[in-house]
Amino acid sequence: MEYDVKDLSLAEMGRNRVEWAGQSMPVLTAIRDRFSRERPLEGVRIAACLHVTTETARLMQILKEGGAEVHLCASNPLSTQDDVAAFLAAEEAIPVFAIKGEDRDTYYRHIHQALDIKPHITMDDGADLVSTIHGDRRELLETIVAGTEETTTGVIRLRSMAADGVLAYPIIAVNDANTKHLFDNRYGTGQSTVDGIIRATNRLLAGSTFVVSGYGWCGRGVAMRAGGMGAKVIVTEVDPLRALEAVMDGYQVMPMLQAAKVGDFFCTVTGDIKVLRREHFEVMKDGAIICNSGHFNVEIDLDALAEMAQARRQMRENVEEFRQANGKRINVLGEGRLINLAAAEGHPSSVMDMSFANQALAASYVHENGASLEKRVYGVPEEIDREIAGLKLSAMGVQIDQLLPEQEQYLTSWDMGT
Repeated sequence: MEYDVKDLSLAEMGRNRVEWAGQSMPVLTAIRDRFSRERPLEGVRIAACLHVTTETARLMQILKEGGAEVHLCASNPLSTQDDVAAFLAAEEAIPVFAIKGEDRDTYYRHIHQALDIKPHITMDDGADLVSTIHGDRRELLETIVAGTEETTTGVIRLRSMAADGVLAYPIIAVNDANTKHLFDNRYGTGQSTVDGIIRATNRLLAGSTFVVSGYGWCGRGVAMRAGGMGAKVIVTEVDPLRALEAVMDGYQVMPMLQAAKVGDFFCTVTGDIKVLRREHFEVMKDGAIICNSGHFNVEIDLDALAEMAQARRQMRENVEEFRQANGKRINVLGEGRLINLAAAEGHPSSVMDMSFANQALAASYVHENGASLEKRVYGVPEEIDREIAGLKLSAMGVQIDQLLPEQEQYLTSWDMGT
């Protein structure tokens, strides 16, 4: 079996951590039982480009239980947990191509190795797999039925491809499922981002000024968690509706150039490029700490910061200091990549339980229905979303009410008023 991981001797450690994660993933466990019985993915080849974490390992196990043949590569050079990659390769016989800290050439070589499975289904997180297929591996389009996409950044890219008429096969936007973005993006990103910042810096958030750029679901989560740690939170936005919502949620809202003068911590969560750039670096305080929790490392203009720096040095693991000519220091966490995975372990298992349940069920759905889908981006079918929510509530021991027949009639009628 072909694979490329850091060290197979890490497999036992990976197995234990995957088992630990699985204890908080009851929805996926229920789906695994069903997949094991029904084998809905029998004979299906899946190329997956995801963060190689303990939670991802559980998803890979379930896809395999469902009959799929899977190749896995990393969706970010710093997001791989090497012990998990070793476990999947050594003990689950799943070809994995992922090493934490891999350079750009290795990263894309691994994507090509994952694609060598000649997939029927692609499973992406950020759309690098899809863009590579459309750019360099178009011969694979003959066998690809459909794909799934995990994150906001990838969905944006794919919708752009669809709008330009170049998307060559249908994609299910797993990110847009309510049981994904309302929980994973908000509670997962919020907790894991703050976790990564604290692990990287060991700095106190209480009493500091914490600037969050972007107030989508991920930004909401980061702001909420930073505020919960005692930080004074400032939000920067370009969307007036989101800015208004941030104000109503109790945060200060201002332009980044103004926030740059007062912030102690900065976290970008926008999905766009150069959110923090030269004009902002020039006015930041000495010792400012900047990081990113958007998918790609383009939100911070690292080239401009490097040009401004008279000296650079590694202060701690995942902390690089850029010293300017005037002596002012700006600290970049995790090379500007996803701080929650560069310096921590990513989202808690209990929220990834729902996200990856969507991935598993969406894969089964597109296998059954892909031939009838158009070449565009689809939302997760509502019945899947509701099924996952129901399974999660059941696992949590939570019961809810049912509508009475007369209540259902009232909600669907137009002639029953006051």
